[in-house]
Amino acid sequence: MPRLKSAIIFLIRCYQKYAPRRVRQLCVYTPCCSDYMVGSIEKHGVLIGLGKGTLRICRCRPGRGGTDYP
Repeated sequence: MPRLKSAIIFLIRCYQKYAPRRVRQLCVYTPCCSDYMVGSIEKHGVLIGLGKGTLRICRCRPGRGGTDYP
């Protein structure tokens, strides 16, 4: 499981580095959804962390927002 965790976090970091800025700046939360996903995976493990991160991404749209930590 640690290899899976590292691989998923690596993919998220690649997204953060290479995704277009206009896409990455759409998040209305602090920390951004990708940082939240990494923190959630590190804190809760792969399965629960991915679930919490996915729910956060589903909530991320204009009109909502603010500060939300895993």
